[in-house]
Amino acid sequence: MAHRRGTEIIVGLFMVAGFLALFFLAMKVGSLSAYRTTEGYRITARFTNIGSLKARAPVTMAGVRVGRVEAIALDEETYEAIVTLHIERQFDTIPMDSFASIFTAGLLGEQYVGLEPGGGGEFLHDGDQIGNTQSALVLEQIVGQFLFSKAEEGSE
Repeated sequence: MAHRRGTEIIVGLFMVAGFLALFFLAMKVGSLSAYRTTEGYRITARFTNIGSLKARAPVTMAGVRVGRVEAIALDEETYEAIVTLHIERQFDTIPMDSFASIFTAGLLGEQYVGLEPGGGGEFLHDGDQIGNTQSALVLEQIVGQFLFSKAEEGSE
């Protein structure tokens, strides 16, 4: 009887450890554990299509995380997505004429905003807007266009 009780306790502890490991893995994949508000400034960018970009997605420059997506809204007049980016204070020399693009990373398909620096001498400040943007590539649209073009070739 005591042996069985000891086995049950060990199995219970193993299950608790497994659930904790899954919780930390989910936090890491969801980028929730790394999200903390830091000093910085906010800029906006307008996109015609943001794909599945979400708040808290990374903002990178040359592969280095320089900030996070803070908010996403829809402009009801132009029907564009307005993406608010929170850039960390130490990255305060991003040129005004930089490009913002939406990319997909990893096997899970997490989307993020990539910044390509421009060549101008003026830098982005709190409240500025990036004018040069490239929207997300939507795989379904690309496949649809390919299939449509193949169907057109076959009908001729």
